[in-house]
Amino acid sequence: MPVERISKGFKDISLSLKVNPLNYDIITIKNESAIARSIRNLILTNNGEKFFNPDLGSGISELLFEPITELTASSIRSRIENTIRVFEPRVRLINVIVEPREEDNEFYVAIRYNVIGIDARPQELTVALQSVR
Repeated sequence: MPVERISKGFKDISLSLKVNPLNYDIITIKNESAIARSIRNLILTNNGEKFFNPDLGSGISELLFEPITELTASSIRSRIENTIRVFEPRVRLINVIVEPREEDNEFYVAIRYNVIGIDARPQELTVALQSVR
């Protein structure tokens, strides 16, 4: 079992790349927002998309063109769980819920997790996955 690190906080740059008017530095996002952004980016990244780290990502985009069934939802759930466990050491995964919504042509995804190292209540990230051509 990996050693849990105690941290004072987490910080990432904002993808908007806006500049802070006081110090002219790029705006940052912190703690829960930074980790939620990281998880979202991980599950939406395809394998092989990141240079020098071809295993990074979940590869769920290929499953979005499969029939919207419980079987496909189960495959998506397992890929998301594996991706978070392997590539996001700052969280302890509680559960991943994937619901097929055939009428909306999407999969609803809810990811619940605890952030390791900061005192925060369990977090939840929700995403609607749709096939886009």
